[in-house]
Amino acid sequence: MPETSSLPLTFAVPKGRILDEALPLMARAGVVPEAGFHDKGDRRLAFACEGADYRVIRVRAFDVATFVAHGAAQAGIVGADVIEEFDYSDLYAPVDLGIGYCRLSVAEPAAGAASIDGSTHVRVATKYPNLTRRHFEAKGVQAECVKLNGAMEIAPELGLAGRIVDLVSSGQTLKDNGLVETSTIMEITARLIVNRAALKTDPRVAALVERFREIAS
Repeated sequence: MPETSSLPLTFAVPKGRILDEALPLMARAGVVPEAGFHDKGDRRLAFACEGADYRVIRVRAFDVATFVAHGAAQAGIVGADVIEEFDYSDLYAPVDLGIGYCRLSVAEPAAGAASIDGSTHVRVATKYPNLTRRHFEAKGVQAECVKLNGAMEIAPELGLAGRIVDLVSSGQTLKDNGLVETSTIMEITARLIVNRAALKTDPRVAALVERFREIAS
């Protein structure tokens, strides 16, 4: 069995909005994916990096946390929303990278959600059921979560749910679909995450944390 230090350190990154902002920080930290990573026609999920120390996997944001928490990847970058939703005990988020700013918000039709919801029970469309339930429980309200992975904004119009909980940046998508924000659950930035066991056993992970810490400071 090869020593852990002789294998590339696997670094997980999310597809989508955070990646473009993360790549310059990764480069400064010495994590530079091969050219094929930037080729939109390349369907691979794992890519070598310049030098032999790293490889990068590109997966869905929710899966970044899962890969790192279970040790399949030793480090990665993901939004604080994903970290809080899963709350993995084996995940450590030591560095706020100050990128990927947005918020997780509750929204409902401008006319309100009373036609679907009751006074002590709400039905919410979201891909964040844990954060959603905790938010409403703190208000003394039971939330029935309808799990959707996209197209949340149309759920109230079709009567699937009275409210939605989703990421909001400019708020234009909500406005275009006749919705208004009613509360913010959390403000979000992207974080460097690492596997706790890897941090203790692989010095490259600790060194990577320090490089990102310096970059973000």
